[in-house]
Amino acid sequence: MGQIELLQEYLVKWQDILRLRDWDIRLTLVDVEWRKTGDIKIDEDDRKAIVMINTVNPKQTNLEEVIIHELLHLKLWGMDQMLERLLFSVFGQDENDPKYDFAYTQFMLLVESTVEDLAKSFLTIGGSNKEISFGRVQKLVDEELAKASEKIILE
Repeated sequence: MGQIELLQEYLVKWQDILRLRDWDIRLTLVDVEWRKTGDIKIDEDDRKAIVMINTVNPKQTNLEEVIIHELLHLKLWGMDQMLERLLFSVFGQDENDPKYDFAYTQFMLLVESTVEDLAKSFLTIGGSNKEISFGRVQKLVDEELAKASEKIILE
């Protein structure tokens, strides 16, 4: 089975498990250099979404986990948008305002960490590949060890 077929299988499986059957969801593979492993674009009015998956340089190795993560963003979209509007009404939208910057950054960190925790939980109980990706943190380890090796060689 090819990569697109496997990802499509994961999408259908998790769309069903997460009770997102009433959404039209399409999968798009990103085959250019991209800073993300996955993303989702949502049209709430039409109940359509496109899940984008990086196939060139993904930061995560378990793409089933990425599919789950992005679908959880869709599942939580209404709450996410309501809280973002509340944040804007309290702090405005001036990105140079330290209060706004702090509140928005904390909100985004909380959303991302909650979605990732839920994705790992779902992966553990129902994933085909239960191995959690260590991509981003492993990159930090690899970079640090490369620097240490360079230092030893220079000494």
